[in-house]
This record gives sequence, C-alpha cells and structure tokens, in this order.
Amino acid sequence: MSTANKTLPQALATLAAGVLFGFGLSYSTMIQPEVVLSFLRFEDFGLMLVMGGAVAVVLLVYQLAPRLLARPLLDDHFHKHPSVWNRDTLVGAALFGVGWGLSGVCPGPAIAGLGAGNWDLLWALAGIALGALVQGLRAK
Repeated sequence: MSTANKTLPQALATLAAGVLFGFGLSYSTMIQPEVVLSFLRFEDFGLMLVMGGAVAVVLLVYQLAPRLLARPLLDDHFHKHPSVWNRDTLVGAALFGVGWGLSGVCPGPAIAGLGAGNWDLLWALAGIALGALVQGLRAK
C-alpha cells in the first residue's frame, strides 16, 4: 500500500507505531552507538534481549493475527511478504554488518537518536543516505 492511499486512521496507526518503536529503541539504549558497539564486542548482552524480545513478539503476531482476525484492523486483507535470497541480499547484508560494526549505528536507532538530541548521528545518517543513493543509481 502506498502512502498516498492511506486513510487518516492508517496514518495515525503508523505514527503511533513509529512513536512506540522510537521510544522502545531509546528506552533500551539502542540509540547509543557505544552501547551497540559493546554488544557487538560481546561485552554487553542487553541488546540481545531487546532484539530477541522484538523478534519473538513479531513472530507471535505474524502467526496469530491471521488466525484470530478475519482481516486486519486497518486493511482489507493480510499481505504476504515475499523475500528473495540471492547474491545481492548476501552482499548487502555483509556490507550493512560491516558498517554497523564500524559505526555502531543502525538506521532506525539513528533516527530515534536524533529525537533524543544526539546530533552526531546526522553524519551516520548522511552516510546511510549516500550509500542508499549509490546503490539505487547502480541498480538502474
């Protein structure tokens, strides 16, 4: 569904989900590159609990929602999300992992970090945007 076709309730639900996501990232300290880097160096496993909890909730909801509801609350049917695993997926995941490991910055937490006043994350977000632009130009 494109953003142009969203109704007001759908847009408000998206906004509320984004606020909840950003608050959760901030509350769990995932917006601090130092915390992320200490996790990646196997010094602090708190973020593993955060990520594991998030994955468990998503798996549970994705499995149960279609069984418990005739249709989603704000759409006409449940959508399948096809995923394709190929060489580009593998290379992209590896590049993302290297960038994450070097900087301790992931796009979602970086945007949430801006909301907490960590303006140094603008540099990382500029790099993320530039990388996405280069890949988009390459893919044409």
